[in-house]
Amino acid sequence: MSNVITVESLGKKYSLLHQPREQYTALRDVLANGVKSLSKKIFLPFTAHHSPRTASEDFWALKDVSFEVKQGDRIGIIGRNGAGKSTLLKILSRITEPTTGSIRIKGRVASLLEVGTGFHPELTGRENIFLNGAILGMGRLEIKKKFDEIVDFAEIEKFLDTPVKRYSSGMYVRLAFAVAAHLEPEIMVIDEVLAVGDAHFQKKCLGKMEDVSTNEGRTVLFVSHNMAAINQLCNVGTWLDQGKVREFGRIGKVVEAYMTSNVESEGERIWEKEEQAPGNDQIKLRGVRVKNHCGGISVQLEKQHPFSVEIEYDILSPRELLRTGYWIFTLEGVLVFVAGDNEDLSWSSKKRPPGRYLSICKVPGMLLNSGRYSLSVAADIQGSEMLFLEHHVLNFLIEHTACTELDGSARSPGIICPSLDWQVTQLD
Repeated sequence: MSNVITVESLGKKYSLLHQPREQYTALRDVLANGVKSLSKKIFLPFTAHHSPRTASEDFWALKDVSFEVKQGDRIGIIGRNGAGKSTLLKILSRITEPTTGSIRIKGRVASLLEVGTGFHPELTGRENIFLNGAILGMGRLEIKKKFDEIVDFAEIEKFLDTPVKRYSSGMYVRLAFAVAAHLEPEIMVIDEVLAVGDAHFQKKCLGKMEDVSTNEGRTVLFVSHNMAAINQLCNVGTWLDQGKVREFGRIGKVVEAYMTSNVESEGERIWEKEEQAPGNDQIKLRGVRVKNHCGGISVQLEKQHPFSVEIEYDILSPRELLRTGYWIFTLEGVLVFVAGDNEDLSWSSKKRPPGRYLSICKVPGMLLNSGRYSLSVAADIQGSEMLFLEHHVLNFLIEHTACTELDGSARSPGIICPSLDWQVTQLD
């Protein structure tokens, strides 16, 4: 099969400017700065004017990235936040130009990168369907043939003649994906934007992407932190790390390499630098660790013993209903369970004053089955606002050191392996 995308030695550089700024400005500083500004204007013809130094720094979002995509491939692009995934998609979509390297693309590209991209907010849903089709080079009659399918898939018939600026984010994404999937581009580029939709629509989108690839031979590039969705949809994967390709090839191999990449962290991850810590001006994540039943930090845990997950963070601005929590995934990306510290009722309904906090969750023994797991950490305002979400912070291994299971193996089937209360009674 021929290559539809060829990427060679691709690089994208940004210049970051660091201007000196005052940490605190009082009224006297404003008045003094005003006098200085006036004096500079008066004496400028007679004296040399030196502006404050502005430091610049080169940041390579992508560097020396090379890979090939064949027609009909479904390629999953994975990596941490800031790894360069979105930058790569913007270059492939011709939204931004590369600094170095080259890209060769055969066919029309339809991109769905973020909510708001590709539609004119003042136009209705109906008008935007025809506008997007025209951008893809399709005639009006071609678009009309697909029109009913697009509307049916997006499930927005009642709002078809409403300006899209009045759509919710979920409605917007439904229509945007329906247009991208049905107007027959040779290449579909989809970012994490699908996470905006509900579970039903996400499943519908994955099915459609698989269908257009398998049955129609179209190529799909899909960025997601959902490893289960990546494994289900994609046959090829690339793992980006700090702007470089760490792994490229069969999707199962790439996902496994990515999910096990934190084994050297020894059960703890710490963010010491302010600018690198996940969060915002309300909360900053400082550390995550896994401890065994003896209280020691460890990535190797025994199945029959309990262990604990600790989340350390700074609250900078008090908010009601703030909660931190974590997700545990298998290496295949299957979600095992979610836990949040709002279970501690002493804090669940009141503001937490500014300061350093430690949330500890104890997980009972004989719950998780033997195998390797991944931990993602987040903080939010319950039901409204996500404050930070850090995917796959740590990996840990659950080991089975006791006797073998019923079938004689060292691992029982399934994800969980709970110790349940049984009672056997002889009836006659």
